[in-house]
Amino acid sequence: MTQRKYALDFRKEEINLVMQRWSAGLSCSLIGVGSVGKSNLLQHLTDLEVQKYHRGAKADLFYPINVDANLLGAFPEEPTDAFRCWAGYELLMHRLYMALYPFDMLPAEEAQRFYDLYRLLQDGTNPIYQYMGLRYFEMGMSLFFRNKVKIVFMLDEFEELVARLPIKFFLTLRGVRDMYKRSLLFLTFSREPISVLVDRYTIDPLLIEPFAELFSDGIFYIGPYNAADSQAMVDELMARHGKSFAPVVTQAIQRVTGRYAGLLRAVFAVMDTLPNLNWGGSSVDVLAEALIARHPIRSECATIWKSLTPAEHYVLRAAAHLVPYQKTEEAEFTVSMLVQKRLLQVDAAQQTLSIEPPIFRHYVMTNPAS
Repeated sequence: MTQRKYALDFRKEEINLVMQRWSAGLSCSLIGVGSVGKSNLLQHLTDLEVQKYHRGAKADLFYPINVDANLLGAFPEEPTDAFRCWAGYELLMHRLYMALYPFDMLPAEEAQRFYDLYRLLQDGTNPIYQYMGLRYFEMGMSLFFRNKVKIVFMLDEFEELVARLPIKFFLTLRGVRDMYKRSLLFLTFSREPISVLVDRYTIDPLLIEPFAELFSDGIFYIGPYNAADSQAMVDELMARHGKSFAPVVTQAIQRVTGRYAGLLRAVFAVMDTLPNLNWGGSSVDVLAEALIARHPIRSECATIWKSLTPAEHYVLRAAAHLVPYQKTEEAEFTVSMLVQKRLLQVDAAQQTLSIEPPIFRHYVMTNPAS
């Protein structure tokens, strides 16, 4: 199936940050809430033409491999750490196989060798196949590296990997990376920084530090679309739905959604149910109040809400004046996180907090029991 293509300058600010890290041979960590357009961004990063556009045609290319943690297979009851590590290597090898087959960048005999190693890793008849998983993974990767192929494993839904795989797995990834420093990079995408995930899953930060420090100065928060990308998405949605709205309408849609990809899609899904809504003459709050009553939009807002921590829920409810705000160290840290996620604006002069985007603000205001 042909992947959807985006303009080469799609998400240009975020892509430039990532490409600067890759050019320096460094890993990075992306943080973004639900509805932010994560899938579109990761898909765009897999396009080699995008690298050429941002890094120059003469730059050495990285082959980005999208690794969705949801593709981990089911584990047996009470799996051993050895099995769980093997499952991680199997997922990486499988995604590498699926992304780069038929391995035209390798000599024919080495392409066959990689395929053999891929089969060996999956051979459950070998009594030590779980232990050998790391060995087969490293040998398979070395075939690409010695042919000057550079790889980035983009670890999507990273919190799922942290929850299901042992610390040893991440330490071995660090070990392989140290063997092939400029040829192997990692990109993680999660809803919270790695430091927060470590706290959530009660992981000793000293144990996972060798892996986590790969990302320590390369943490980027992914916000909603910029004006150009948002307008491009609106144009595409109009074409898809066979609609043509005046600029005053499309501009109002972008304001009320804050240019979040998921919210833009949700609004277009309900446009036919709002024939009398005065898009050009109504305030953003009036529009948001009308829209939030529609199920697809509430569902999309719920996706954002569910991607947040209990501490973030508390701060947002306080910003909506549903509960009193208690100024604590944790609350202040949470405010800074929400600001970076573009879900909160702080007016220092007025000492007020304002939830963004407007639709999400009305969701929080009308969802007090959550």
